[in-house]
Amino acid sequence: MDLNTACMKTLAIILAGGRGSRLKQLTDYRSKPAVPIAGKYKIIDFPLSNCVNSGVRRIAVLTQYRSHTLNQHVQRGWNFLRSDFNEFIELWPAQQQTGEEWYQGTADAVFQNLKMIDELDSEYVLILAGDHVYKQDYSLMLKEHMETGADVSVACIEVPVSEADQFGIMHVDEDDNIIAFEEKPKNPPTMPGNPDVSLASMGIYIFSTKFLSEHLRSDALDDDSSHDFGKDLIPFFVGRSNIKAHHFANSCVKNESYPDVPYWRDVGTLTAYWESNMDLTRLLPELDLYDDNWPIRTAQYQRPAAKFNYNYEERIGTALNSVVSAGCIVSGSTVEKSILFNNVRVNSFSHVNKCVVLPRVDIGRHCRLTSVVVDSDCKIPEGMVIGEDAELDAKRFYRNEDGITLVTQTMIENIDKEQ
Repeated sequence: MDLNTACMKTLAIILAGGRGSRLKQLTDYRSKPAVPIAGKYKIIDFPLSNCVNSGVRRIAVLTQYRSHTLNQHVQRGWNFLRSDFNEFIELWPAQQQTGEEWYQGTADAVFQNLKMIDELDSEYVLILAGDHVYKQDYSLMLKEHMETGADVSVACIEVPVSEADQFGIMHVDEDDNIIAFEEKPKNPPTMPGNPDVSLASMGIYIFSTKFLSEHLRSDALDDDSSHDFGKDLIPFFVGRSNIKAHHFANSCVKNESYPDVPYWRDVGTLTAYWESNMDLTRLLPELDLYDDNWPIRTAQYQRPAAKFNYNYEERIGTALNSVVSAGCIVSGSTVEKSILFNNVRVNSFSHVNKCVVLPRVDIGRHCRLTSVVVDSDCKIPEGMVIGEDAELDAKRFYRNEDGITLVTQTMIENIDKEQ
């Protein structure tokens, strides 16, 4: 089977049902894959774009937790594929198809949809997480999977040993056979010949469909299993099946400015989320969103261009080393090292520094914000200062140990109630 045909016979399943509780109040009313990122996108846009750009155009998005905004985004922004060519992006909500339980783990989420998977008659199944930011050509991983005759291929990335206890870690031989797999180990195995680096699973798997189906059915009958790929199935396959490690460096879409730095981020914490957005304000970001050969798509709406008003002393509308999205108005204020999402307004005499400001936020006059993540639809009252008094910020908002403050409209309204 040639590679183009193999891509057409591959079903991509994006696991997008998770809450992402480490993002705190950012996921109070949306799932983690629906969290806005990079000025105009949502996190789910990255695996979806990777699929389309890779030639994998049969895609199921599995949803569960507070999926309304995610469903709306996918329906409005990702409905361009040709059904007459057997291409589709479908939302598969949790439906309790195999019993009365909602999804119990990542493997159970796929198991509960086996009927639809079998009906599609695919040769391969590509399992993806819906909450990571990266650019990868899945066809190159599929090509390697076919050439090695693997039952399952696991995408992996090199991480420092000091961070390895946050991931599922693989031990491989010189032929990239996975000979051990440990979920978040205290003493992680290192790469052959490199004691400072471990191989971490990225939560990206390619299975032969028949192999996957058989083992999901067996796992579903195991009462001792948590029905999770990383915790149960992948460790079970080690020593029993042909399980291969695929190095992300071999299929990542490289940034010409950082050709030796494969970009992949799990933006699962507030600090990681803030840092990923801040990267885009640099002169040469590690994540290249300006690559026409690998576009990141999203839902497009009709918005005016960004506008900057006033040019008086102490009242100059300006943005420095920042990303300002469509629909924004910077009116007599200064935005520095920040990223403004769509339809943000920053009013006169305010200063916004190292902030991530989500869509439709209105920042009042004479405000000062430093190292703040402002959730969608917030109205920051005139004269409010956030990011300069750690004790006061912790009382009014959520402030983490790295000094990043998260502000939501509910928090602002609670301040008004207490006063």
